[in-house]
Amino acid sequence: MQATVLDKQLSFLREIDRLKTVVRQSPLLDNSRKENSAEHSWHLAMYALLLNEYAGGSVNTHRVVQMLLLHDVVEIDAGDFPIHDESSSNSQAEEESEAAKRLFGLLPQQQGNEFLALWREFESAETEDAKFAKALDRFQPLLVNVFTSGGTWKENDVSLEQVFSRYGPVIQRGAPLLWDVCEQWVTQHFSEQASRASGLQKGDKE
Repeated sequence: MQATVLDKQLSFLREIDRLKTVVRQSPLLDNSRKENSAEHSWHLAMYALLLNEYAGGSVNTHRVVQMLLLHDVVEIDAGDFPIHDESSSNSQAEEESEAAKRLFGLLPQQQGNEFLALWREFESAETEDAKFAKALDRFQPLLVNVFTSGGTWKENDVSLEQVFSRYGPVIQRGAPLLWDVCEQWVTQHFSEQASRASGLQKGDKE
């Protein structure tokens, strides 16, 4: 029997339940465990609702929220590619593109095509909506790292220069005012880390 529109929509909704099992490197702010990709996507959607006034251009918040809810669905098939993992597969873009086709292909054709187009728009990051969505996707983990005393930066021995180069251009392009705040946070964080390390070394010598 041919699947109805509702059958296809429910099939997709059941499939994306698997996103809850994709564990990211970023911890929760209470450091109790690592967050999963579904939690990350939900939190980013909330960031978009609350922080849309800081977008670098005129944005449609509804579309930004849609992109952020959809952007990591591909990790169900492709897995998470942490920003600090330099050994990440060179075929990441191809793997994620194939995942997007499969997953959004579960939906009724028109709806699936719309979601796939939104996902591709996010990946290209050329429109104002996508630039802001991308900025938030960098801003949230940066905030988490700052407020967990280093988080994944400590785990991966990430330097101040690497933070500026990996997060800065994307956040500044889509949300320049948020990047101004980030610069202050990051500079203060690494300054405190350097002071702490200097104090420990001094203590060892004494």
